[in-house]
Amino acid sequence: MDASDSSDADATDAAAAAERPQDRHRDRHRDRDRDSDGGMLAEQLLRLTRRLHRIQSRQLEPIGITPAQFRLLRTVASYDAAPRMADLAQRLDVVPRAVTTLVDALEASGRVRRAPDPDSRRVVRIEITDEGRATLRSLRNARRAAAEEILAPLTAGQREVLGELLSALVDGMPERHC
Repeated sequence: MDASDSSDADATDAAAAAERPQDRHRDRHRDRDRDSDGGMLAEQLLRLTRRLHRIQSRQLEPIGITPAQFRLLRTVASYDAAPRMADLAQRLDVVPRAVTTLVDALEASGRVRRAPDPDSRRVVRIEITDEGRATLRSLRNARRAAAEEILAPLTAGQREVLGELLSALVDGMPERHC
């Protein structure tokens, strides 16, 4: 071994020694990330949900409706018969006052109307109007466009796999009527 080989080896050993604390630090973080894969996945899902919400809100704004109003309108339309306010609050898993506020706004815009219950004068039912049905069609298109924007980077195969994974997650959750 000549002098240049020795100095190259010393330089390599010195560089490796200098990197070791950083490597150990990076490896500790990598191990911590592996330990909290659920945490990382949860964060990714939350970020994706917020992004989808922002895109959808941007697309709903010209229609003049909020995501919460869209959810209520969609829920009202899902019933065979006009639901009561209490039914809506239960299905949406919100307090009745929140439903009242949403119904007030949708009624003011002509998308729903309050109607008396034929069997009980104390009960008020919420009916979707023709304007509400037309709005719902527009909103469904906006929702599809928002999903398409989110899914644009994925291939058809990746979308299929994602759909299967999301179905497995949704099917594994306790039943909710949202």
